[in-house]
Amino acid sequence: MPFSDPIVETSPVVADQIKTTTCYMCACRCGVRVHLKDGQIRYIDGNPDHPVNGGVICGKGSAGIMKQDSPARLRKPLLRTGERGRGEFREIEWDEALGLLTTRLSGIRKTDPRKLALFTGRDQSQALTGWWAQQFGTPNYAAHGGFCSVNMAAGGLYSIGGSFWEFGEIDWEHTRYLMMFGVAEDHDSNPLKIGLAKLKARGAKFVSVNPVQTGYSAIADEWLGIRPGTDGLLILSLVHELLRSEQVDFEYLARYTNAPWLVIDDPGAADDGLFARDGDGNPLLYCGARGAVVSAFDADAQPVLAGRRVLADGRGAVPAFEHLARRYLEPAYAPDAVAEQTGLSAATIRGLAAEIARAAFEQPVIIEQPWTDWAGRRHERMVGRPVSFYAMRGISAHSNGFHTARALHMLQTLLGAVDTPGSFRYKAPFPRPVPPPQPPSGKRSQVKPGEPMPGMPLGFVSSPDDLLLDEHGQPMRIDKAYSWEAPVAAHGVMHMVIHNAWKGDPYPIDTLFMFMANMSWNSSMNSAGTMAMLTDRDPATGEYRIPFIVYSDAFASEMVAYSDLVLPDTTYLERWDAISLLDRPISSADGPADSIRQPIVQPDRDVRCFQSVLLDLGARLGLPGMTNDDGGARYPGGYADYIVNHQRRPGIGTLAGWRGADGSQHGVGDPNPDQLQRYIDNGCFWQDELPPQARYFKHGNRDYLEYAARMGFIGAAKPIVIQLYSEVMQKFRLAARGHGAVTPPPEYRERIEHYFDPLPFWYPPFEGAALASGDFPLHALTQRPMIMYHAWDSQNAWQRQILGSNRLYLHPQTAARLGIVDDGWVWVTSHHGRIKCQVRLMAGVNPDTVWTWNAIGKRAGAWNLDPDAGEARKGFLLNHLIAETLPGGDHSNSDPVTGQAAWFDLRVRIEPAEANTPAHSEPQFAVLPVPPGLPPAPKRLQRGARFRRRAAS
Repeated sequence: MPFSDPIVETSPVVADQIKTTTCYMCACRCGVRVHLKDGQIRYIDGNPDHPVNGGVICGKGSAGIMKQDSPARLRKPLLRTGERGRGEFREIEWDEALGLLTTRLSGIRKTDPRKLALFTGRDQSQALTGWWAQQFGTPNYAAHGGFCSVNMAAGGLYSIGGSFWEFGEIDWEHTRYLMMFGVAEDHDSNPLKIGLAKLKARGAKFVSVNPVQTGYSAIADEWLGIRPGTDGLLILSLVHELLRSEQVDFEYLARYTNAPWLVIDDPGAADDGLFARDGDGNPLLYCGARGAVVSAFDADAQPVLAGRRVLADGRGAVPAFEHLARRYLEPAYAPDAVAEQTGLSAATIRGLAAEIARAAFEQPVIIEQPWTDWAGRRHERMVGRPVSFYAMRGISAHSNGFHTARALHMLQTLLGAVDTPGSFRYKAPFPRPVPPPQPPSGKRSQVKPGEPMPGMPLGFVSSPDDLLLDEHGQPMRIDKAYSWEAPVAAHGVMHMVIHNAWKGDPYPIDTLFMFMANMSWNSSMNSAGTMAMLTDRDPATGEYRIPFIVYSDAFASEMVAYSDLVLPDTTYLERWDAISLLDRPISSADGPADSIRQPIVQPDRDVRCFQSVLLDLGARLGLPGMTNDDGGARYPGGYADYIVNHQRRPGIGTLAGWRGADGSQHGVGDPNPDQLQRYIDNGCFWQDELPPQARYFKHGNRDYLEYAARMGFIGAAKPIVIQLYSEVMQKFRLAARGHGAVTPPPEYRERIEHYFDPLPFWYPPFEGAALASGDFPLHALTQRPMIMYHAWDSQNAWQRQILGSNRLYLHPQTAARLGIVDDGWVWVTSHHGRIKCQVRLMAGVNPDTVWTWNAIGKRAGAWNLDPDAGEARKGFLLNHLIAETLPGGDHSNSDPVTGQAAWFDLRVRIEPAEANTPAHSEPQFAVLPVPPGLPPAPKRLQRGARFRRRAAS
């Protein structure tokens, strides 16, 4: 048929309705506008009024339209009919699914609630899911943070009372020097792009420290291709140089940190290394003006940062700062001593320290804004150090990541660059006391059949007394979080759940209930081994070692085939949702904010929002908080009903905006039945602005602290002291020495003694230290591309056109040494496994490092992709090379303090594949069948044709 000239419509009617909502194509939580015509989605753009993105939208956000059209969307509840792992199901009705699950969970709750393990992936409703686990009575709950970024969160919350991303941001308007560590371009995508554009327009310097030069690193003024896992060593070398040259903000340290607090020096005593305190429990410092030891909260004290003092009981004590200075002035931290390990020259490190000091102390930012500190002292202006630091998974996903994160917070604190003009700034509801005063629940006495736990399953330990141990000192949680294996596991240890449940260590469970957690593929270390664990049977009984697996997802991911009951979820454009101050809100440094998602379209499948399913299930189980006195459901309207009417405590609900019967209150107030409509009318978000005098120095700013207390962010308007020296860490070290009521068993004492140092330190990542470097000489990493956030994106038709398979990238010099050519096939071997993949040469990578894009590789048949799709035939995962336990198998492959998964400790060797090797990646697995009800995998997926046909007719 001959082609005719196209008819150009100059004034098309693009949409007849526009709705706002919050994007869910990554974790940025940008505001978007969805344009509809005849009730169908036409396109998505950014909401120009939204505080997160100001109208900017990325490729992921625009491609949300194809997620709604995905042929991988599950359509109805599924019950397994064949062997687990084969993907054989029959469709069932919701009443049957929920009835089956209610019966099973009811029996668990009446006998041992721990036999239920509820773990969620990229869940943005953890305030609800954690509360549900609490009401059920199981301590076995966590979300994805344990294999994502708990080192970043815990490292900050145990140091400065906040951290990066959701907890804080860069002062883009005033900073003059930004140093970014280990941040890939998917992270906080639009806000960072907007901020970096401002920074570069002003001529401020941007330095990126990352083994891989992509994304943000590619636009940096200086890229430092550091050797993976040595960021902490670089940071401590910068500290060495700043201390050596006395380029430190001593006034800031004396006023806002525990640097002057006196540390008891009494080797062998039960309080050695703890802070000296007065009879009221206040820490002590030495006041130079009075020549006496006084309370650290004496507003008139003039703290002294060095010098040994004699306490009232005759014992000696020295300020925390002196301990810090002695350690980091040691020659081991000098640039010449760390250059070889980091892969950066000593001159480069010294140059960085000089630039940082120059920006901080020769170019201060001064804002002519009076403010009052916590003690009532008036300051006529706000003076700041315009140096900012920012970090993420690149430093977090190592077995030394907790101390590296602490070291980075120590560096910015020494400069006086925490919540001052030009530096890192807290975002409400942070800062919080250090550590936050919410310990985890789940002790033996707190887990009782038929009863809720007294608190949430996740929290923050302040001493060994807060650990979740049974009467024999063994872990109470299936993931061993808050045990001696991972004492400060603030986000849980999700990557160990399946392994531990399979082993029955520390005990067997009955039901594993997961949401958005693709644990049989890209979300597990040892993916092939995990699949084997999920299908393994006890030879004595013939039953599965993990008896029952329930999974909820919107899409036919690899995990579906390994589930016994599948509960189909809605997409983010079909649901109500809340991005809450109780969870991970959209606040800025200038004020708190939260947001909602509203249903843009109604589902065309028999699916239900997972959060509503949980509430329905809770009502069927009779869980406290989810039922009324008459036994009826407290939230019959599902998640939307809960969002409006649930109160965590009087006046504190899921959303902070438009509270009270008439919607006139904010932060604290009774439920408002019209609250969701008020959010919709405002573009699906709420925000409040702090007065100018409360925007900086929040940790010690009276106006902010009083505001935070009124809003319910903190318990009282008391100063939040930055903790350079961690007394919490020292309490664990003392326990390892035999002091206190809770002490580690003999096999853990040396481990706790060494890694629970009150000052941050650097040590080589565990996997590399355990292996002969000559056997596995290369570091191997993954990064997430700007265009894709997770596995859920690499099934998206638009995004797949940009990145349909991945390569292993390596430096040309490394390739030449190994006889590897561009586009060639190679074998990659670790101590744990072996894969085959295709390579691409790239100069912008550390020569001792190889890397690839994360989660591109797919199992054939999953996500309703053609089994011969590039993601399945050429795509691959490094996960197959990563073991969940360390060589020798004694401990998990994790940070010893937090349990953070050490994804980036992987060491490998590579070699060219045989000349006639088949052109596909390995390992390959049996093709998964398409679940019942899904359409056949399309050969071509397109959008817009129906609108063009309609216009033509």
